[in-house]
Amino acid sequence: MSRFIEVPARMLPPETLDALLEAFVTRQGYDTTDTGEGMRGWVAELKRQLERNELIIAHDLELEMTEVMTLAQWRSFGRDLADDKEEGNSY
Repeated sequence: MSRFIEVPARMLPPETLDALLEAFVTRQGYDTTDTGEGMRGWVAELKRQLERNELIIAHDLELEMTEVMTLAQWRSFGRDLADDKEEGNSY
C-alpha cells in the first residue's frame, strides 16, 4: 500500500478545504495584501488551480497529515522519497 494518497478537493468539507488552502498561502509566503481581497482572493485563486489540476491535495497515511502541493512540489517530493528509499531510509 502506498503511503500517500491524493484527495479530491470535492471530498473535503468547504471549511477544511479553505483551511488547507490558507495554510498553503501562508507557507508559500504569498502577499495577501496585493490582491485587494486578501486571503479570500488567494483561496479563490487556489480553488481555480485545483479545478485545473495545477495543485493537488496529498494525504500522508503514516503521519496523518494533509498538504496542498503544486505539481512540481509533488514530483520533487516523490523523487526525494525515492532517493531516501534507495539510501535505505524507511520512510
